[in-house]
Amino acid sequence: MASSGKMEGPSAPAVRRDPYEVLSVPRDSSDQEIKSAYRKLALKYHPDKNASNPEASELFKEVAYSYSILSDPEKRRQYDTAGFEALENEGMDMEIDLSNLGTVNTMFAALFSKLGVPIKTTISPNVLEEAMNGTVTVRPLPVGTSATGKVDKQCAHFFGVTISEEQAHSGIVVRVTSPAQSKFKLLYFEQEVSGGYGLALQEDSQKTGKVTSAGMYFLHFQVYRMDSTVNALAMAKDPEAAFFKRLEGLQPCEVSALKPGTHIFAVYGDNFFKPASYMIEAMCAKSYEDTTERLKEIESKILAKRNDLRQFETEYRKALARFQEVTNRYTQEREAVDDMLRERDSIHCSFTTERTLVNPVGAGSSSSRYATEHIIPGSPENGSVDGRDKSGKKKWFNLNLNRSDKKA
Repeated sequence: MASSGKMEGPSAPAVRRDPYEVLSVPRDSSDQEIKSAYRKLALKYHPDKNASNPEASELFKEVAYSYSILSDPEKRRQYDTAGFEALENEGMDMEIDLSNLGTVNTMFAALFSKLGVPIKTTISPNVLEEAMNGTVTVRPLPVGTSATGKVDKQCAHFFGVTISEEQAHSGIVVRVTSPAQSKFKLLYFEQEVSGGYGLALQEDSQKTGKVTSAGMYFLHFQVYRMDSTVNALAMAKDPEAAFFKRLEGLQPCEVSALKPGTHIFAVYGDNFFKPASYMIEAMCAKSYEDTTERLKEIESKILAKRNDLRQFETEYRKALARFQEVTNRYTQEREAVDDMLRERDSIHCSFTTERTLVNPVGAGSSSSRYATEHIIPGSPENGSVDGRDKSGKKKWFNLNLNRSDKKA
């Protein structure tokens, strides 16, 4: 379906192959089969474990890129339909492994994260390998209790939650909060045939009020998680359209119920430089029946609203285009009216007895002077009215002011 070729994005491998071929899975593979294949290959080719093999880094990148397609239902559908071409316009954003970054790059990543730039991080391969080998320390977390701790960056604390058949039937909730607003991941591992634990679910912490939190809800109905990076990326591309993408980050959780037995959860330190402090709780939904019903109801409303927004976005864009058209016409009409009124005022001003006297070139003043040329009868400039010559009239400056002839 998709031929090899060079990629245009920085996060993609230099040469792209069929993701199914890269992960060695058939096209009808389940999500769990794809996850399992990815975990094995990611651990096999991780650069930290293949320092002497320069090709491992490219293979690891190719495996991660292929998994980023097949693990996303929408991207997988697009690829199955039209190959890589259907994905090129959307862009492929990969997760980064903080344990594989240098100090400088980690500082830049922390800065961008502080500024609100969405940066997805992956879990350290050492943590995944220890879990898969079953060599991790698991602390018991009884249902109805909580535990606190502080986990180092790129490390994890594991907890075992044992549930009865009645509790499994009622539903289980596991939540982690951090009053210190630490950045962390909540992980859920499934038991592997080999005896180890394979990563099945992960939730990134989100800021909710004055804390950061993450939760997993196994309540026998479809619960959704919110991928906030979808909205953040939409905001960067088109701020006006970001509102309509706000609910597109809602993704269905792969596991909606747990069976009786012991289940493994972990809190992973996702901070860039410091440990993450946290509190983890395990609860039975039977004590929260009203809350469970409210969650089910609001999830249904949000899904309906997402469909409404998809339709409304089309209407909004049409109305916005029409608004811009009308606004442009308004501006043009206003300018036309202003021009005509200015011309009208200019014509009105032409009806006047004033004449403009233009200064000769180089006269010194650049502005025109206006002089009133009203003709006044009897003015000296136009001669005497009675025609008599008054030039013989004695002027004051001709008077004899020599007072020497006055009598003493």
